[in-house]
Amino acid sequence: METTENKTTAMLLQLSAYAQYIFPFGNFILPVVIWSAKKDQSKFIDYNGKQAINFQLSLLIYTVVLIIIAAPIFAYTIFNDIDFSISLTGRWHFDTESIRHAKISGLVMLGIVAMVMTFVLKVAEFIIILIAAIKNGNGENYNFPLTIKFLK
Repeated sequence: METTENKTTAMLLQLSAYAQYIFPFGNFILPVVIWSAKKDQSKFIDYNGKQAINFQLSLLIYTVVLIIIAAPIFAYTIFNDIDFSISLTGRWHFDTESIRHAKISGLVMLGIVAMVMTFVLKVAEFIIILIAAIKNGNGENYNFPLTIKFLK
């Protein structure tokens, strides 16, 4: 049976991942600080802290991979057929006609799917963190889905 203090600490450790919306990498910094300070106090805090950190690191990797897929595709698609030329008046001419009539290719669809998956991942992250915090508040361990075990 976990003490109320350990349950509260584990719950706050999970909720501290929301710090990403306040400052960059808050979803790593705050959980690591709380986990480092309290991991020796309880196996419950140690286990759930590792789970939270592993989850955030896994999401970072998934997001970076999806952006690496989507960004070049969109950049190529946007800039491929655009005419950047200097007109007779000496001003830059930017022809957007090719963008308006662009054909959606399989490559563009892959980029769109990658961006949608990134959005879905962020929404799922928000909900899963909340579920983990509730479980920890009730004294239950929570195993995050789709998590790579960096810390064991």
